Amino acid sequence: MKRREFIEKTAAGSALLSLGLSLSSFETVKTQQLTILHTNDVHSYIDPFPADHPRNANMGGVARRASLIEKIREENPNVLLLDAGDIFQGTPYFNYYGGELEFKLMSMMKYDLATIGNHDFDNGLQGLYAQLPHASFDFVSANYDFKNTVMDGHVKPYKIFNKNGIKVGIFGLGVELQGLVDKKMYGETVYNDPVETTQDMVRILKQEQKCDIVICLSHIGYNYRNEPEKICDLKLATLTKDIDMILGGHTHTFLDKPTVVKNLDGKDVLVNQVGCYGINLGRIDVFFDSDKNKIHDGRSIVV
Repeated sequence: MKRREFIEKTAAGSALLSLGLSLSSFETVKTQQLTILHTNDVHSYIDPFPADHPRNANMGGVARRASLIEKIREENPNVLLLDAGDIFQGTPYFNYYGGELEFKLMSMMKYDLATIGNHDFDNGLQGLYAQLPHASFDFVSANYDFKNTVMDGHVKPYKIFNKNGIKVGIFGLGVELQGLVDKKMYGETVYNDPVETTQDMVRILKQEQKCDIVICLSHIGYNYRNEPEKICDLKLATLTKDIDMILGGHTHTFLDKPTVVKNLDGKDVLVNQVGCYGINLGRIDVFFDSDKNKIHDGRSIVV
C-alpha cells in the first residue's frame, strides 16, 4: 500500500472516531501502532550532565529518561524498549559497582532487550556474568558464540515478542573483538561474520517464524568513511534483505531521524542511532493496517 493511501485511510478512520462513529460500520483500514524506543552507548551515565558542561549542559540522566519512557507508555501500551550495547564503562558508577547499578536501573525502566557492546567486556566475561542476576531483561547476540565461556546459555541469538498480535523478531550483532578488546576479557568468545549471521537470522525470523517486523539490534557501528571495506550498519542493510530496521551503536553517531537505505530487494531499511551517554532517546512508531502493511515515523528525542 502506498504511504499516501495508507495515511488517507488512517486519517479517515480517526476522523470517524472523533465524530463518535463506529469503524465497524465502514470499510476502512484498522491500524495498530507499535512504538520502539531505543538507546545505545549510555556508558554508565546515570546522572544528567552538569549545568556548566560546555556541550551537553543539563542533558541526559536516567531519571529523566525514565519519566519520558513512562509518559510514552501511557500514550501507547504497545512499546518495546531496547538497548544496542556499551551499557558499561564511562563514569565512577561502573568503576565502583561493576555494572550492577546500570542493570538495576534498566530493569526498573523495564527494558525488554539489549545486545552486548565491546565495553560490556571491560570487567571480563566473569564480570559481565556476575551482573546478569540484576538484569530482568534478556540479551541477544547472534554472531558472538559463547559456547566455551561462562556466558554460554545466557545470551540468545534472537527473541520474538508478540505485541497485541504484532509479531516482532529481534536479533543482535556485535563488533569484532580482536584488536579492540583485550583477549583475556572475552576469552573463548568466537566472532562470526555479521552478514552471514544476518542471513540465517532473517531466514528464521521472517520465513520460518513469520514475524511481521524484523529488527537488528546492532553494535557494529553506523558507518566507517575511512574504512570502506569494514562492515557497518549502512553496508549491512544493502547486503541483506528482510530486515525492517537496524538500531545501532558503537560509533556514537547522532541522527535526528533514521537513515533510509535500500536492501538487496530494493526495499527500505531504517537505520538509526542516537549518539551516546543517554542524551537522546530514539523513537520509531510503526503503523500496521489490517493486512500488516506498515509505515514508519522515527525521530530522536532529547532527554
